[in-house]
Amino acid sequence: MVTPSDVTSAPAAKAPEPAAALAPDLPRIVPRRHLGRRLTAAVALLVFAMVLNSVVRNDAFQWDVVGRYFTTAAVLDGLLLTLWLTGAVMVLGFLLGTVLAVARLSANPVLRTLSWGYVWVFRSTPLLVQLLFWFNIGALYPTLGLGIPFGPQLVTVETVNLLGPTLTAVIGLTLHEAAYAAEVVRGGILSVDPGQTEAAQALGLSRHRTLRRIVIPQAMRSIVPAAGNMLIGTLKGTSIVSVLAVHDLLYSAQLIYHQTYQVIPLLMVATLWYVAVTSLLSAGQYHVERYYARGASRALPPTPLQRLRRRISAVRVRWGAVTAADARPAIGGDR
Repeated sequence: MVTPSDVTSAPAAKAPEPAAALAPDLPRIVPRRHLGRRLTAAVALLVFAMVLNSVVRNDAFQWDVVGRYFTTAAVLDGLLLTLWLTGAVMVLGFLLGTVLAVARLSANPVLRTLSWGYVWVFRSTPLLVQLLFWFNIGALYPTLGLGIPFGPQLVTVETVNLLGPTLTAVIGLTLHEAAYAAEVVRGGILSVDPGQTEAAQALGLSRHRTLRRIVIPQAMRSIVPAAGNMLIGTLKGTSIVSVLAVHDLLYSAQLIYHQTYQVIPLLMVATLWYVAVTSLLSAGQYHVERYYARGASRALPPTPLQRLRRRISAVRVRWGAVTAADARPAIGGDR
């Protein structure tokens, strides 16, 4: 019979020892080494370093001149006009493109045919040709009037006085953009499951409310990426209006290097501004896509900052595992 004194005098039970201490000689798990990836990454970094070195250390770029003209008043005024032109063309182009897309999907054969014909004409004609055509519209219509059809005109205005270079650029770019925006919106609407529309009709929702509250929010997941590409393309495409003497960013840089003959530095000024604005638009596009992805997946896509934090955490965990694995033989040797 075990007495209380025996219990008190018995040695305490030992705590379970860690697996590393019990079996210090177990093989360590080492992740697979991808030599091809590392070699490809090394070659790519080497090529990038060579290109970067050739750009930075090339005296022909004249980086001091680039820094001098980067924030001059003429360049900033051209940048503001480029941004205004891009915003106006995108808003007007997508408004008109949405109307064309709805007409293309309507049951009215006349509206479908006219919408298809508009898209066909403006997508088949080069943008420069369209801008030059609108710039010389006065040769076809010297005056524009408002009055009774096939009757007297109440108000007339000369086309030369009505359409200046900037207004011509807005009209030409908007009509061209609307043709592509119509296809983007139409593709987004067609990407929505028809069962959504049928369910809305079963609930008694009108066609207009179904389109506005059911179809368009779901179609935005397909529309936003293409619309973001169009926005960036429009920003860079506005440089073509320099042929109409519109004082955009590129034309402002051209005016300066026509006086100073410093062509390369001024072109680099325009290029750096285009890169900066495009980068900001790309970041905004990512967050808009993330916003409309709420109903498509259970978890929102991580932001670049969240991805960076996860990678740092993964590197810390991996480094801790490697350190612990290296310490195992030492622990076994001490015992």
